[in-house]
Amino acid sequence: MQHVSTRGAAPPLDFRGVTLAGLASDGGLYVPDAWPRLEAETFHGLRTADYGETAVTVLAPFVGGALEREELRALVSAAYGSFAHAAVTPLVELDHRHWLLELHHGPTLAFKDLALQLLGRLFARFLKDEPTPLTIIGATSGDTGSAAIAAVAGLPGLRIVMLHPEGRVSEVQRRQMTTVEAANVHNVAIAGTFDDAQAIVKALFNDAAFRARHRLSAVNSINWARLAAQVVYYVHAAVRLGAPDRPVAFSVPTGNFGDVFAGYVAHQMGLPVSALMVATNENDILARALGAGDYSRRAVQPTASPSMDIQVSSNFERLLFDLHGRNARALADAMATFEATGRMTIPEPLWAEAARLFRPARVDREEMAATLRWALDSTGQLLDPHTAIGLAAARRLADQVEGPVVTLATAHAAKFPEAVEAATGVFPMLPARLAGLFDRPERMTRLPADARAVAAFIDGLPA
Repeated sequence: MQHVSTRGAAPPLDFRGVTLAGLASDGGLYVPDAWPRLEAETFHGLRTADYGETAVTVLAPFVGGALEREELRALVSAAYGSFAHAAVTPLVELDHRHWLLELHHGPTLAFKDLALQLLGRLFARFLKDEPTPLTIIGATSGDTGSAAIAAVAGLPGLRIVMLHPEGRVSEVQRRQMTTVEAANVHNVAIAGTFDDAQAIVKALFNDAAFRARHRLSAVNSINWARLAAQVVYYVHAAVRLGAPDRPVAFSVPTGNFGDVFAGYVAHQMGLPVSALMVATNENDILARALGAGDYSRRAVQPTASPSMDIQVSSNFERLLFDLHGRNARALADAMATFEATGRMTIPEPLWAEAARLFRPARVDREEMAATLRWALDSTGQLLDPHTAIGLAAARRLADQVEGPVVTLATAHAAKFPEAVEAATGVFPMLPARLAGLFDRPERMTRLPADARAVAAFIDGLPA
């Protein structure tokens, strides 16, 4: 399988190539040149498969000849063998209609571990015996950074530079990044928003000389391999709830659109997804885009769900590419307009087509807090604010969709203890495996939200 850029000017790459490249050289995002399909009997066969075997089956069409199947199986086994729950991503029943898919049993208590534990091992495998090190650079609104650092800390041939918006991630999220002592880990606190940090990352990737000098790659969901790994848990959950013989709906707390796009990929592969609920907080660019075609950037509002405090959802470009009939020139023109003006009007036929699958829902902080209380009082579940936003959307829209409704529980409540306690009166404790987090010294560098300053910092790092 080959992978093509959404903007059409970068060379096609195989799975190894897109894993190491991250962002395409033309500024676009890589996607497969065609969506692979799984047959109904394949889904039936996965009903009794464990998470690792499901991952091998789902990922094999994307990996192609880049890895032998047994090699992929070994990497998957290593990635998920240390998760705190034997099921890796257990389903929890809330009532006759609603389920939680717990994605927070990895080392950093967030769904990003499901992709990044595998991605780190893919990097190490693909770089084996190569003399030139790889510099991973990423922007995080909280969870990607800690999960990426946990995945690559100490690995030979890799160094990671992670940007986060200073004061706009939770203390637990920050400390999970800044207390890692590995010499190949470098944290940068940006005086700005996540969108500023993400723009810096894109600017550095678009500087061809800098990109070549440091052999840049990405761990954000702009990296296709990371997003492909997230498709697995949609399939694993749906077959346990009756797929492919009945449809399943998913509600996804959404910021950068990568997680919910993975659900779209599962749908394209033949999984009967009746709806993907796109749950946003007050930073509602996606709700406006999918509800009325208004993809326009506004000022980022800090909220109690900081991982969703985003007004430029980079993965949305992948969906727009498909909605434009995979016309790379038309998509590139639309993205150029958005990047120049901060606005894009999506033609009604396109967003109407998207609305057949995607159901947007904007959830404010009052509804989020009320949902936290409902979940605790009615089901005994202590959720994090992001999951509560997803559950609020699920409960609001359930009557409009077919089948059971699965809300993605994207983080452990202990990552956001102040917000959870304010809503419920209960202070969530960190699991024992994170004991001592608040006793460790922190290491980070503070920089302005300026690509030149970040480039100079990276140029000054030891080789």
